Amino acid sequence: MTCGISCVDKTLNKSFYHLGVCIAKHPGYFIIIPVLLTLLCMTGYQQLKYQIDPEYLFSPIAGEGKTERAIVEQYFKVNYTHRFNVGRITRPGRFGRVIVVTKDGDDNMIRREVFQELRQLDNIIQNASTTYDGDTYTYKDNCARWENECFENDILNLDALMDDIETGQLNLTFPFMFNPVTWDAHLFPVFFGGTKLTEDNHVISVPAIQLVYFVTADTKRQDAKGAEWEETFLKVVGQAENTGQFKHISVSYFASRTLDHELEKNTKTVVPYFSSTFLLMGLFSVITCMMGDAVRSKPFLGLMGNISAIMATLAAFGLAMYCGIEFIGINLAAPFLMIGIGIDDTFVMLAGWRRTKAKMPVADRMGHMMSEAAVSITITSVTDFISFLIGIISPFRSVRIFCTYSVFAVCFTFLWHITFFAACMAISGYRERQNLHSIFGCRVQPMSVAIKEKRNFLYKAIMAGGIDPNDPDNPIDNKDHMLMAFFKDKLAAVINNKWCKLIIILAFASYLVGACYGITQIKEGLERRKLSREDSYSVEFFDREDDYYREFPYRMQVIIAGPLNYSDPLVQEQIENLTSTLEHTSYVTSRRYTESWLRSFLSFLDRNNELLNVTVDDEQSFIDAVKEHWLFPGNPFSLDVRFNEDDTQIIASRFLIQAVNITDTNHEKEMVRDLRKICKDSPLNASIFHPYFVFFDQFELVRPVSLQAMVIGALIMMVISFVFIPNILCSLWVAFSVISIELGVAGYMALWDVNLDSISMINLIMCIGFSVDFTAHICYTYMSSKKRNPKARVREALHSLGLPIVQGSSSTILGIVALLLAQSYIFLVFFKMVFLVIFFGAMHGLFLLPVLLSLFGPGSWLTWTGRDNGSDEDTDDSLDERQQEKPFSQSYYMQYPTMGINGPYGSKGFLGAPYKAYGVDEKDLGLGTSGEDSSESSSSRSQRRQQQAATAAEEEVVARESPRRRYEDGFRRSSYQNIYGHGGAQFQPQPDLYGQQVSAAEWRQRLDAHEQQQRQRQRRSPYDGYHQDMELDVQRARRNSHGDIIDLHGTPNSSVDERLRRQAEQYSAGSGDDSSYRQQKTMPGATPTSATGAGPSTKRYHRRRSSEDSTTRHHHQRWPANIEERRARRAHSPTTHRPETATPSFAYRSSSHHNLYQPNGKAAKQPPTYQYGDYYH
Repeated sequence: MTCGISCVDKTLNKSFYHLGVCIAKHPGYFIIIPVLLTLLCMTGYQQLKYQIDPEYLFSPIAGEGKTERAIVEQYFKVNYTHRFNVGRITRPGRFGRVIVVTKDGDDNMIRREVFQELRQLDNIIQNASTTYDGDTYTYKDNCARWENECFENDILNLDALMDDIETGQLNLTFPFMFNPVTWDAHLFPVFFGGTKLTEDNHVISVPAIQLVYFVTADTKRQDAKGAEWEETFLKVVGQAENTGQFKHISVSYFASRTLDHELEKNTKTVVPYFSSTFLLMGLFSVITCMMGDAVRSKPFLGLMGNISAIMATLAAFGLAMYCGIEFIGINLAAPFLMIGIGIDDTFVMLAGWRRTKAKMPVADRMGHMMSEAAVSITITSVTDFISFLIGIISPFRSVRIFCTYSVFAVCFTFLWHITFFAACMAISGYRERQNLHSIFGCRVQPMSVAIKEKRNFLYKAIMAGGIDPNDPDNPIDNKDHMLMAFFKDKLAAVINNKWCKLIIILAFASYLVGACYGITQIKEGLERRKLSREDSYSVEFFDREDDYYREFPYRMQVIIAGPLNYSDPLVQEQIENLTSTLEHTSYVTSRRYTESWLRSFLSFLDRNNELLNVTVDDEQSFIDAVKEHWLFPGNPFSLDVRFNEDDTQIIASRFLIQAVNITDTNHEKEMVRDLRKICKDSPLNASIFHPYFVFFDQFELVRPVSLQAMVIGALIMMVISFVFIPNILCSLWVAFSVISIELGVAGYMALWDVNLDSISMINLIMCIGFSVDFTAHICYTYMSSKKRNPKARVREALHSLGLPIVQGSSSTILGIVALLLAQSYIFLVFFKMVFLVIFFGAMHGLFLLPVLLSLFGPGSWLTWTGRDNGSDEDTDDSLDERQQEKPFSQSYYMQYPTMGINGPYGSKGFLGAPYKAYGVDEKDLGLGTSGEDSSESSSSRSQRRQQQAATAAEEEVVARESPRRRYEDGFRRSSYQNIYGHGGAQFQPQPDLYGQQVSAAEWRQRLDAHEQQQRQRQRRSPYDGYHQDMELDVQRARRNSHGDIIDLHGTPNSSVDERLRRQAEQYSAGSGDDSSYRQQKTMPGATPTSATGAGPSTKRYHRRRSSEDSTTRHHHQRWPANIEERRARRAHSPTTHRPETATPSFAYRSSSHHNLYQPNGKAAKQPPTYQYGDYYH
């Protein structure tokens, strides 16, 4: 299951180790250089290019609508100055619109008092003066014109007929009629909204009327003047409405700059929450990084983690601006996300620091911390980087720009954390090494010392902390975190319950059902209304437009490009067929609303053929007739035909059709798709266009592009997880989790009123990276566990990652909570979708994946057969030796950001005896270091104690000269006394790994029982299965509760370990120690194996040098080759005085020996040094 591409893991570990050592030696450089680079990059803000054009940001870069618009503008460019027609525009231009409804209780707008106020509103708009570049003008000075006449709302001329209308003498005929007084042709669908009609199409009532005002925009100066006029329009209309100037009408208003204003307002609304978010995240980080220990607490590092993320984001944005990348308001959501990512990395690095050994130099601790955190923060940064990189290829510029800035920010956040923040950690490490208070900086006492000296409660609560150098493993100074115990003992017990597993699976099935249902309800496209704030004036306008003007929403143009012989009956038939096909769709109203110059011209010829007496059989005669009788300058049809340069051929033409009853965005998408298909299927080179089609293109692209990004992202995440975590089954579970989470986010976002648009696409792409963080780490922790039982694996996984998952998810949600307060749809979508992905990711990691892995992962047959007893004693010994002895076997996963360190019994030794350690195997705790056999006589035991007491007085004098030696000698004496129950003040009964009280006597009783069991095995069968049993015991003893490897072959920790090694070597190499001597006595017929004849099965034995070994290794061999040599050495020892008649009792010698046989020898002349153990590589 484990693949052999672990080179990435090893390379990262090695590289980050050297980086950590370098940072620890020169922290100042790694603080100053990032600060200077940040200041340098921030100068790029002078190159800011702020972009707020909605079409530029939210329409596809190469959408069909833009292609169609280019075709229209190639042949029929709009002339706002002289020949403007509202139905034939290609761009929105500069305009102002108002939708007016009644507010006096009468829904009918066709009343004299209403039209009087409409006239008043029209005068306010037309007479408002505007100043631009020293030029003052009104609407009439800058209006769009048709044949030198301003575009006007001729519907207001109905006031001349109002008396006849109110008395019923005149009926208004829908959809158009001629005004008998002014001879205006009133197109009622353009102005009337929600019209109620009789069966004869007579108007009964009109609930809403809209007025439209267009200004010129042919040149850049005209466009700028039009923009200033729009500002005046919005100001005067808003003032008239808000001051209650009108008694009978209510006015909602809109201009082409409205969306620009709204995007700018969205940006401004989130800026005030930056400071509050930074304060909130800083407070959260400080509290989370604090602990009861005043020395190991890291509040300022939590704050520096926030500062590092902020600096990285500022530098990244500045560099992006230097590169000329445009800035948009949506980018302001990125800092909130980067702070969450940075705090996650902070937790990982702090957890890696706490897992290092306290007595190591700061440089080594930094190296090991960086090595452990390397893969974890790298895989998080790489997945986020890749997910944003996928977004850069999106067809929407808003997505591209946001993802580009986010790519820069993710890279800088990663680099700043492994340099600037790591240097801050190194400085904090030097403070911790000197046992200085984490806040006040003064030297303090450890809690154990404070209790002994009976310091006051306030000192113990606020000031005490750190570890006692004379007793670094005191349980009072090494308390475990209660939340970690909750996840291991409580939550794991719930998840391991079979009924709870069933409930979790049923809940997951319900989750999938809800997600699938939500996907069927997805609405596509970014509605204009959602670009505005909820309190914007434009919201009321959009609501009224949807309520009253959805019946006849769009006037669409059908363009036939390319030279054609329009006099050819076949061409005429093809054009008519195309027109009729479009009219017969459900999206287009009847032919009475169609404007076709060809249809109307041929009808005109049929009616007046005898009078006109013209022939149109050939192309030239057709062109001459149409130009003479139909396309005269005052006819709008003259805008629909384009001739070549010499007017001998028609190279393009168009006709207009009217959309009807388009209800929502999905309907708009279907309409555009079907009408385009009809045009493409036509034999003519036809295309259909409306200015809003440029925005509607996102409806067609957003679904396939999002699906493509999600699939590609899931595959890439699986590959990345496989590279960093070389386990194929783990990669498959990661891919399953990513797909499940993305499915849930896509489904439930629709149920949470979020459309699938360019904004939600950004979040879907971003969520690909976020969904990997929790699931990949929890999955691999379970898969790499050495426990055999699934229940034990679940406990280990939750113990390691339960707390960091909760803290990481909480920090990310807190980082984006300000987006919820901005009251903007854009930022609200960010909050909703990030919340969904973080919540679903945490639920997958904490509940679903542990259940599925226990049912379908390694050892799942124990669950299905009911044989899973949940024992932590059963371990999987199938892992090879190389994998077991990997020094950083768990460096890949997210380290838990615990507020404490490993407990006093953070690992479990042989036979259940607690193997106390600070971090990893820091030192020999003296367990079983008596140097005696359990069968040794009491007289020999008493004699040795007397010898040690005589030696203690002499060593005390030397110890005063060296504090280091005094500490080491005291440690050796305490270890010797504790194992035999003496020195009760130094050794108190402590709880073992499972909370039981275990005294020194009970430890010794367990060791003696194990030795008796080994002797019985030797008497029964010295060879049969003994070597395998011993190897199994050694392998079980190699692991502690955290999965760390205790190198029994390389570092014997007690006399029991030494006896195990020697008994195992007897059968593999035949060494001549005391165990082989006993066997020779019990098995006289056996032939001893030569010491030099060790077979291939002999294993290398690396042992930790004890204090005596370090001082005498140049004088004699540490371990005698055989029993005779051992006897000779004891005989020449000046401290050994045994009667010659006494029967020798060969004691097992421990790994430390503690000067038991050299009390007055060379040890007195050469001060012993205790060398703290470490991993051997």
